[in-house]
Amino acid sequence: TGVLDLASGAPDPRLLPDHGAALARVAAAAGAPAGYRDAAMLPELHALATGRLRRDGVPVDALAVTSGALDAIERLLQAHLRPGDRVAVEDPGWANLLDLVAALGLEPVPVRVDEDGPTPDGLRTALARGARAVVVTARAHNPTGAAIGSRRSAALRAELARRPDVLLIEDDHAAELSPVPLHALAGATTSWAFVRSVSKPYGPDLRLAVVAGDEATVARVVGRMRLGSGWVSTLLQRLVVELWTDPGTSAAVARARDTYAARRSALVAALARHGVPASGRTGVNVWVPVRDETRAVTALRDRGVAVAPGARFRLASPPGVRITVGPLGEDDVEPLAALVAEALTAPGRGTLT
Repeated sequence: TGVLDLASGAPDPRLLPDHGAALARVAAAAGAPAGYRDAAMLPELHALATGRLRRDGVPVDALAVTSGALDAIERLLQAHLRPGDRVAVEDPGWANLLDLVAALGLEPVPVRVDEDGPTPDGLRTALARGARAVVVTARAHNPTGAAIGSRRSAALRAELARRPDVLLIEDDHAAELSPVPLHALAGATTSWAFVRSVSKPYGPDLRLAVVAGDEATVARVVGRMRLGSGWVSTLLQRLVVELWTDPGTSAAVARARDTYAARRSALVAALARHGVPASGRTGVNVWVPVRDETRAVTALRDRGVAVAPGARFRLASPPGVRITVGPLGEDDVEPLAALVAEALTAPGRGTLT
């Protein structure tokens, strides 16, 4: 109680588009309910997703729809790997993905991340250690905000070309919220999948992601879904179609993109003025290296601010804390930077950075 929550990693609810009008249009246009025989990916969603992905340079050999990005990644890993297989993952990387890899009985192999995403040396080492799959974040990397640029994309593609048998999974969860263009790795190996979720730009409750990939990989995902959940609700698919085609919603997402960019850059700059290095090129988070995560998190909590300990996101990389910029207002940035600097150099606690 009374603590500012900057630990969640969630988008700012104030910046999410209003679903009311789109829901009303879906209700007004609803025809007969989908049955077991006809339910699948709606042609309207398929056409829109194909166009949006191709405009971003993603090949669309085949397309499927899943219940969010993590659902897609789980199905892809299960379709290709078996317990004990090795998976190259970003380090630091998405905590939920690290948990999923452990739950599936797979062995994570860390790939170092800098501001341009996974490093070629790190990927080369992971592949040499026998990784059979690679999971990378295209942009808005969680937790560091890294984004893959054109040069890094070319370098990573060169490494992957040496191992065409590896499953490549690419996560573009931020999509329209990212202020930088996409430089996809899609198609760099024989088996690949590009996953784009709608949760960050349009709302976490929209459990939907589109998955482009080679025909065999997408067919495995679709076939496995038929034995379990079956399909993603066509009502939810229709809602996403409405949101994607509504100019007002597109304008709201663009405003959110610009707002997050302003908050991130302002916080990184304010921290720098206080002598605290931080990164956050894209996404909704800023990563702050620290020497002792427990002490840093505790010191900030004692000052009324909750941040996420980096241990949740790390395998072998140095410690840090993740700060989510979602709840921040313009007037909050400078006081927060001062609090972080004070917490990291508090008397009696030692210097943590």
